[in-house]
Amino acid sequence: MTRVFRDRTEAGRALAGRLESLRDADVVVLGLPRGGVPVAFEVSTHLDAPLDVIVVRKVGVPGQPELAMGAIGEGGVRTVNDQVVAMVGVSDAEFAIVEAREREELERRAAHFRGHATRTPLGGRTAVIVDDGIATGSTARAACQVARAHGAARIVLAVPVAAPESVVALGAVADDIICVEEPTWLQSVGQWYDDFTQVDDDTVIDLLDRARRRESQSADRDRGGPAAGIDAEVEIDVGEVVLPGHLTVPSSACGLVVFAHGSGSSRHSPRNQYVAHRLNTAGLGTLTFDLLTDDEANDRRNVFDIELLATRLTTTASWVHDHEPVGDLPIALFGASTGAAAALVAADDPPVPIAAIVSRGGRPDLAGPHLSRVTAPTLLIVGGHDTVVLELNREAQRQLRCENRLSVVPGATHLFEEPGTLDAAAALAADWFAQHCRAVRGTAQY
Repeated sequence: MTRVFRDRTEAGRALAGRLESLRDADVVVLGLPRGGVPVAFEVSTHLDAPLDVIVVRKVGVPGQPELAMGAIGEGGVRTVNDQVVAMVGVSDAEFAIVEAREREELERRAAHFRGHATRTPLGGRTAVIVDDGIATGSTARAACQVARAHGAARIVLAVPVAAPESVVALGAVADDIICVEEPTWLQSVGQWYDDFTQVDDDTVIDLLDRARRRESQSADRDRGGPAAGIDAEVEIDVGEVVLPGHLTVPSSACGLVVFAHGSGSSRHSPRNQYVAHRLNTAGLGTLTFDLLTDDEANDRRNVFDIELLATRLTTTASWVHDHEPVGDLPIALFGASTGAAAALVAADDPPVPIAAIVSRGGRPDLAGPHLSRVTAPTLLIVGGHDTVVLELNREAQRQLRCENRLSVVPGATHLFEEPGTLDAAAALAADWFAQHCRAVRGTAQY
């Protein structure tokens, strides 16, 4: 049965899994704006590769603009379909008039999307051209031709869904074509998405900016650490005890996520460290710390003392708010298991504003009457095979009055140990936190 994607983000992750062989290649991921950019963002994140847009314009026959007699790209690049030009009898002067009009629009769009950033060079590299789908393939064909003209050594055309006949035809301009789904009948790309909402310019600009920050942070890590950021052990005095933690804040972070670990977990947990790294890559700071001392954690009653955990979490949020290097960042909470309930209770009447909450495999039901009073946007992530906890989350969601969403990761059990499931959960969390931290960044309360 042909797969229908939930949205472009899910489609991008599915596509990224098919491109694993390119992880160590010299790759540049090029999204076709606007709909291809959210898909390309997921691919570039998975491959840890640069992301850029490839802005192309078809040069249409005068009076028949849908019939392309060539295509143009940035830097004066142009390709000409001599067969079409000869067939319709277009002169060089007529071609030049149409090209000049299209080039003006091309340059405007490229500058709008990229701002002050420069085009990523393709010379000698593998260009992975990504769109959200291919019906006729005319734009994808133009993009492949333009990328080749820019010096790309190899062209990989990658899409979640495409018409089989278009895939065959595009083999003439691409070295490889990767497609997740090739339905025998494709009337429109949008029919293969549950959510095919039009992508706006601001989204494209934001994704390109996030990818540039990620690339900069990756390069800085290769040189030995996060550039102009923070990567340090800290101690948080919560009154009766001092709790150890680790604070990581990449340069230009848009928010800081405080982790609330669940039962049997700690700041050293590989799962927590993996999620924290994914959040750092997405431009978010993280504070991983232990809500309980080792002796306290040995008493299971403390693990389920939600009020105790919540009190320590609110104290920690206040510590972050008062910590000069990061005090101006929006604060968000990430909770797992009983830590999720603690996060929700802490957000009921927080001492500092909470920008967003994410619960992964959590027990939000343990927050009880606090649920209906939470105002921070809340994302509940549950494994599809974690059936008991999934039902508890559905019931908790019904009590929430804030902006909220329940996301189910297919094939995942409670600890998200199945291949790819923790990565999917981390990506969902990163998107939620980045979206809501950016929304409040720069407001009066921050």
